[in-house]
Amino acid sequence: MKNTLLIILSLFSLLVFAQDQEIDAIIKREMKERKIPGLGISVVRNGKMVLSKSYGTANIQDSIPVTAHSVFAINSITKVFTATGIMKLAEEGKLILSDPVSKYLDFFPSNWDSSVTINHLLTHTSGLPDMLKLLDQNTGSVGSLKNEEGIWQKLISQPMDFKPGDAFSYNQTNAYLLGKLIDKFSGKPFAVYFEEHQFKPAGMRNTVFGDSRDVIQNFAPTYFWRKNIDGRMLENPVLIHNYYEFPYFRRTAAGLNSTAEDMAGWIIALQNEKLLTRSSLEKMWSPFVFNNGKKTPWSLGWGMNKFRKEHRAVGMSGGGRSAFLLYPDDNLAVIVLTNLGGSYPEDFLEELAGIYNPDIVKADPVTNLRISLRKTGFENAIPFSKKEMKRNPLFVPNEFELNEWAYRMMAKGQNKEALEIFKLNVYLFPESWNVYDSYGEILAKTGDTKQAVLMYQKSVTLNPDNENAKKVLEKLLHN
Repeated sequence: MKNTLLIILSLFSLLVFAQDQEIDAIIKREMKERKIPGLGISVVRNGKMVLSKSYGTANIQDSIPVTAHSVFAINSITKVFTATGIMKLAEEGKLILSDPVSKYLDFFPSNWDSSVTINHLLTHTSGLPDMLKLLDQNTGSVGSLKNEEGIWQKLISQPMDFKPGDAFSYNQTNAYLLGKLIDKFSGKPFAVYFEEHQFKPAGMRNTVFGDSRDVIQNFAPTYFWRKNIDGRMLENPVLIHNYYEFPYFRRTAAGLNSTAEDMAGWIIALQNEKLLTRSSLEKMWSPFVFNNGKKTPWSLGWGMNKFRKEHRAVGMSGGGRSAFLLYPDDNLAVIVLTNLGGSYPEDFLEELAGIYNPDIVKADPVTNLRISLRKTGFENAIPFSKKEMKRNPLFVPNEFELNEWAYRMMAKGQNKEALEIFKLNVYLFPESWNVYDSYGEILAKTGDTKQAVLMYQKSVTLNPDNENAKKVLEKLLHN
């Protein structure tokens, strides 16, 4: 019996070692390709943190390495904490998610559609104008509008973008109003409410609100690679500091900073129902629908969701630098935080999850494509997809996910690869006006004006209200 136990323990140790080696290989590859200075990763499995590792440099100017205590900006991941706060208040019967926001907030303007509900805010289907557009685009500061009141007065003079529930448009006004609901119905400032009802129960000792103006212990500042500085093009990109401001009133949208281990603790607390009941979690993680009955990209406050038949996943990314995915049915979660804006760790989360459950890769078309096309070439995106759809019933590509992936590649200058994925989206979803718009954009960017015109024309034919395509077409045809 003793020998058998020793053999089992030895085999388990070998498995853990092999998994760690595979994780190391993926992380080091991605850090090299994406030029990420520093990174922290945690993995949660069966209610326990089974991996916590640190890589690279947290603070370049002082040569400080990343440790388990390194605090990273998590930006829009903050929104899942805000959603959790709202769900807690709903659990307590203090508000009803399907109710109009105007029922609870008496300052909701009369010129906006009074049918906007809390559900619409959580899923970014409200149609409200975006507060972020009024802030300084370089720093996020309030600029000439001075303060929250100035921003609000300017904002309420703006018209609605669309009828609530008709479309999806990611914007910060939604999170701002959710913060006001938390302030009102918790009876305390949202920062205090988060601390009492999420940070402390989850043991999050290093998670704080703040931006570049705040002094944060063990903070890993965010960097960017830039080729254009002060209007001057550089021959080679240089690494610069990212200065940003999150005024207090919009910190429910993007104001948190955390460690990978703290995030793991929060996920464990969620899974153990320390923060919400199981029924509330399932409601928060379920698809929401537009007025036409089609699923929205977001669930209730969570923006990186994979509503598939097997190995469903929910999660969030923030600032193109931090991301996590939680697999409710697999009792697994992967968190990756970096200090590089534009590193997009969401691109390789599922590959990391696949180390612990290989079937996850088969279930995620984007990860499956990414791993395969790295080997065979992105020009094989369509042939590979044709074959995979025949042999793998879990390979069900999602238009929105493919589009997001292609745009992330385009943002990194990987135009050749992005073009092939946009082309794949056109092949897979020939009745979608949006895929032609996106494909037209990359064609124009890569110099194929003739084909770009055809794609934009097709987009307008499918959607006569696509004003963006009309403007671009006019410009392309007159150049």
